[in-house]
Amino acid sequence: MSLLLKLNQIVTRHAELQASLSAGTLDSQKFVAASKEYADLGPLVEAVNEWHRAEQELKDAEAMAADPDMKAIAEEEASALRKRLPELERTVKRMLLPKDAADEKNAILEIRAGTGGDEAALFAADLFRMYQRYAADHGWKFEVMELSDTGIGGYKEAIATVTGRNVFARLKFESGVHRVQRVPATEGSGRIHTSAATVAVLPEAEEFDIKIDEKDLRIDVFRSSGPGGQSVNTTDSAVRITHIPTNTVVSQQDEKSQHKNKAKAMKILRARLYDAERQRRDDIRSADRKGQVGSGDRSERIRTYNFPQSRVTDHRINLTLYKLDEVLEGRGLDELIDALTADDEASRLAELAA
Repeated sequence: MSLLLKLNQIVTRHAELQASLSAGTLDSQKFVAASKEYADLGPLVEAVNEWHRAEQELKDAEAMAADPDMKAIAEEEASALRKRLPELERTVKRMLLPKDAADEKNAILEIRAGTGGDEAALFAADLFRMYQRYAADHGWKFEVMELSDTGIGGYKEAIATVTGRNVFARLKFESGVHRVQRVPATEGSGRIHTSAATVAVLPEAEEFDIKIDEKDLRIDVFRSSGPGGQSVNTTDSAVRITHIPTNTVVSQQDEKSQHKNKAKAMKILRARLYDAERQRRDDIRSADRKGQVGSGDRSERIRTYNFPQSRVTDHRINLTLYKLDEVLEGRGLDELIDALTADDEASRLAELAA
């Protein structure tokens, strides 16, 4: 279907809805549905009308330029309209792009040390703090759900919920394998080591987003333990939930209350299952969660953080920034996220025009 035909259908539908709502013949349920559709289409129809008005104004200005007395004014007006029209067209196309229903959701952030031993765990901790600072800069709430530390400042695994406006929309392109190249503090010869950590950003799912049947769950309780097996609780408060159909396992032991640990584990489980379902439905990003997160191997990477050169390279869009400190402090992360968002939008606009 051509773009103009699609737009004409939307404008016609908007007019039909307006007529139906004005007539007052709809029952309450249909009235609510029609009102929502009418409101949703409104901004797009307004943008289409503005684009068409500008096109007509350009034709009028070009016709006016035939009059010698009006030529200078008309040509100036036509020049301004020719510059404005492409942006109006882009705005309309952008509004036509299907919205990701998860974009406005909160997110669950999972970071795990990959290849590289202690150095990988230290890098995982660096990434976790980077996102923590980024969340603070954006006024988001960052709540630690689980930390499995190495005792020397590294994290084998770290999970947090990030709550705020458009959290998932901003963080969703962070999922994948992040690679670091630096000289470890314990390296006497000054050799650069390469290690990796995996990041998964999952949209936080509500109960209505995905149905989990109780009979599909196996819930085990056990005694919490700290690093090195040190007991942190003398009661069986830790919880392990297994979703039997998918063999998805979530454990929580940070809270002293079994009830709170179960609630946290269910939140993470719901997000993982919801994300896997989204991935299955999404033709563009069709990989399931395992493919998204990757194995943590050095060769699978979306981004490299090179300390000797103070360089960050995102390999998906071939963007390199020489501001490693700013990125790790969270302040420089927006530049990468903006570029990834723009690239994704450009790809989808190209598909729309095809």
